[in-house]
Amino acid sequence: MNNIATASGLQKRTLKLMGNRFELSVLSNDEAWAQACIDAGVQEIQRIEKLLTTFREDSQTNRINQMAGIQPIAVDREVFDIIKRSIRISELTQGAFDITYGSIDKALWNFDQHMTALPDPDTAKKMIRLINYRNIVLDEKKLTVFLKEKGMRIGFGGIGKGYAADRAKQVMKQHGVKSGIVNAAGDLITWGHADDGNPWTVGIADPNSSNHPFSYLNITDSAIATSGTYEKFATINGKKYSHTINPKTGYPMHGIKSVSIISPHAELSDALATPVMVMGVNVGLDMINQMNNIACIIIDDTNTVYTSKNISIKY
Repeated sequence: MNNIATASGLQKRTLKLMGNRFELSVLSNDEAWAQACIDAGVQEIQRIEKLLTTFREDSQTNRINQMAGIQPIAVDREVFDIIKRSIRISELTQGAFDITYGSIDKALWNFDQHMTALPDPDTAKKMIRLINYRNIVLDEKKLTVFLKEKGMRIGFGGIGKGYAADRAKQVMKQHGVKSGIVNAAGDLITWGHADDGNPWTVGIADPNSSNHPFSYLNITDSAIATSGTYEKFATINGKKYSHTINPKTGYPMHGIKSVSIISPHAELSDALATPVMVMGVNVGLDMINQMNNIACIIIDDTNTVYTSKNISIKY
């Protein structure tokens, strides 16, 4: 997990939101005021969770899924827009990112010590039949979302917590917070500066030991997200398979241990980290190198470190 080096005067709160560990931090010597600002950030994350969760029957996401293949569902502009941005990232990554992954049978991919074999190719093909972002139909005038095929399901696991981190930052800034951090299970957004006036120092998670950083970056008004095999994996015939599924094959990824994306927004960093793992070192780096204000660090299974052209890291 990515983390920030400790600074004095940093008021923090850690709690579970959206099924993940969130840590909100405000740089201030006024603890009561800082905690009130953190309250506002937490409330914003909780609001977004209600919109995007698939664990509540009454969420807009669940209504879209329940009516797949039946009828379009009217949603809030906010939900409509995050789906629209998700489709853009799917197009950009040629389907390596796809919010319709929700149809994958979780029972087939439990990624624990009991998983000893990969499913056969026919089963994998059947499983991914419903994954296709092109079958999301958006109506801009009516603000409706329609999934063309029955059984299709969308989920925001690859973008939602990054979006929530961005929104919490915006709300806290509106409350007057000049310097702060929102860490959404390693999807981390910073603004302002540390107490010494310098940029925040971010430790990038080591894929071999998630609690120890392998390198550091100095960033401000930027976000970083890391996707890695250390989070959840299965070892089959001596080979480590990530919990990240390639939506085109139905098979889990191997070959890359971790991908870190640095960009201006946590949502974008969150959404790009997983598809770069799917695309592989060369294709992934080539895509990032063509994008403005976005940098990438990749560590492969041999512990070789690759970076995009616009970044230098210190160990």
